[in-house]
Amino acid sequence: MTVLDSARGTVEGVRAEVCALHAELVRYGLVVWTAGNVSARVPGHDLFVIKPSGVSYDDLTPENMVLCDLHGTVVEGDHAPSSDTAAQAYVYRHLDHVGAVVHTHSPYAVAWAARGEPIPVVTTMCADEFGGDIPVGPFAAIGDDSIGRGIVDTLRGSRSPAVLMQNHGVFAVGPTARSAVKAAVMCEDVARSVHLAHQLGRPLPIPPDAVDALHDRYQNVYGQR
Repeated sequence: MTVLDSARGTVEGVRAEVCALHAELVRYGLVVWTAGNVSARVPGHDLFVIKPSGVSYDDLTPENMVLCDLHGTVVEGDHAPSSDTAAQAYVYRHLDHVGAVVHTHSPYAVAWAARGEPIPVVTTMCADEFGGDIPVGPFAAIGDDSIGRGIVDTLRGSRSPAVLMQNHGVFAVGPTARSAVKAAVMCEDVARSVHLAHQLGRPLPIPPDAVDALHDRYQNVYGQR
């Protein structure tokens, strides 16, 4: 029995989840046309599943999700994987706690990325989910692991599960695919709110100790346990 044979049931489960979560990107207006993607690790194996490149969201199925190793090499699939595959493989190799990566070009977040400006922690939602400013990573080429290097270097110094890659868009991470999608959704919501606040005047910063308290409450107390 090969490693892939032993992982078959797990792979199919990840394929189904990753495929289904792409609908959330459309639902929340985070992507247009074929841009953006969700990927997720295969638990217990050095593999991940990612969206095929250039395929319409309406045409995505669990079967056409692409299985890759952690160097971005296709292990199984009839389609070419996303152009972000090498970058996301780099993230998986270097951040063990990351179980999933989501990439979007959501408009308000991209507007901040185009200015190369972090989104400041001036709302409680930003403090809750991101634990501070949503940081900006460097401009990087698409298609190799340059974006992945920027993601890793930026997020290693931040509590944020999302980074705005300069002139590009959002990369969000999480322990699960659903948590990474949530971070991408909340990043766009915060980007929009803070943009609107800037139109009205000068947003008021939240004191660092309050940011810490809000983040701790949201991460460890809020919701069902």
